[in-house]
Amino acid sequence: MAELRSGRLRIGVLISGRGSNLQALIDACARPDYPAEIALVIANRADAFGIERARQAGVTATVIPHRDFSDRESFDAALDDALRRAGVELLCTAGFMRILTAWFVERWRDRQINIHPSLLPAFPGLHTHERALAAGVRFSGCTVHFVRLGVDTGPIIAQAAVPVLPDDDADRLAARVLAAEHRLFPLALRLVAEGRTRIVADPDGSERVVIAGAAAPPEAMLNPLD
Repeated sequence: MAELRSGRLRIGVLISGRGSNLQALIDACARPDYPAEIALVIANRADAFGIERARQAGVTATVIPHRDFSDRESFDAALDDALRRAGVELLCTAGFMRILTAWFVERWRDRQINIHPSLLPAFPGLHTHERALAAGVRFSGCTVHFVRLGVDTGPIIAQAAVPVLPDDDADRLAARVLAAEHRLFPLALRLVAEGRTRIVADPDGSERVVIAGAAAPPEAMLNPLD
């Protein structure tokens, strides 16, 4: 997606729970100058509150329960069929608690982005905040990246860092990171939807994202401050 787009990019969102990041995307897409629109929200759980968020916003939403399928392949095929019938061009996973098959990931390669509550590649997977605190890091944060086969792997689009405070527990740190997620996900989606992201393969086989016209923070952040 290196060429600048005209018109709004049709996105799909996969969720499993309360959908707070979905709400951040709904709010962003409601702005007339935002370059994306939500074509479909899919939850794999009927009790996912994010479905109600979507419906309250007038966004098409459906439940495809993973337990209705005998294997991951048939569930992923149903997801793919629903997304394609809705005309989805880019897929966002926002708290979707299912590991997608290699077939699905490759089918949506370079057209699927995910948000994860750590500064990847640190702390992929679950229990990120507990692990960050146990490691004694001074900063944590969140990452939006293109999806690849490994869990929470793929070229990074954008990151947000938050300080880890001396009295933090996992819940307090999680709340601070979540607030950053709500800002970061719409930003990263905007960059992709505007055609400003380009995935570059380096000679060692690794991949990185080059962003056209992006500014960097002016200076380093220190924690603790003297």
